[in-house]
Amino acid sequence: MNNSVGNTARLLGAGLRALLVLTVVCGVIYPLVVTGIAQVAFSNKANGSEIKSGGKVVGSELIGQTYNLPKKDPNNADEAAQPDLKWFQPRPSNGLGTNTLNTQYQLIISGATNLSGDNEKLIKQVKDAKDAVVKDNSTADYKVNPADVPADAVTSSGSGLDPQISPAYAKIQVHRVAEQNHLDVKQVEKLVSENTDGRILGFIGEPGVNVLKLNIALKELTQK
Repeated sequence: MNNSVGNTARLLGAGLRALLVLTVVCGVIYPLVVTGIAQVAFSNKANGSEIKSGGKVVGSELIGQTYNLPKKDPNNADEAAQPDLKWFQPRPSNGLGTNTLNTQYQLIISGATNLSGDNEKLIKQVKDAKDAVVKDNSTADYKVNPADVPADAVTSSGSGLDPQISPAYAKIQVHRVAEQNHLDVKQVEKLVSENTDGRILGFIGEPGVNVLKLNIALKELTQK
């Protein structure tokens, strides 16, 4: 009996010591080391890939944003947000093509569409979105061809939070942005070109334009 109790006590003691050591190593030392390495080697990414403008954090290069006009009644949740046409617009968030209402890029509602490609609701939403893209981006000297409207202009991404648009969608918006900001079209085209990211390693993925970075560059240009 004494041997049994002694063995049990030793096992419990060994288990408690192992728990203490592993808690310190895995719960304290390892996280601190990894955090320290991340802060030194990948500071920007470790802190959320923040984007600053005018010395202030204005967003993350990983998360999309909306660029809308202020609501007439800020307390009216049913009032539809209207895009501020002087800015480049992102692709639709999850409010388009899903059963959610994430029209403000809210992180808590991230997710892909649950409507099938032949769903009548989705088809109508895409058609309405295409009509809006054509209407909003046609100017006195530039008419958008409906056939040129890319898919990302009328559908949300898998997460509903994609910060990038295709160069084709950015190109469609150039004339409208130039007109709204009293800029030369060539100036705006240059901004788009400078803020277009190529494929990773030259062959992975598709080129994209980060809308937040592009709008920051646009703001800087209009303030000169």
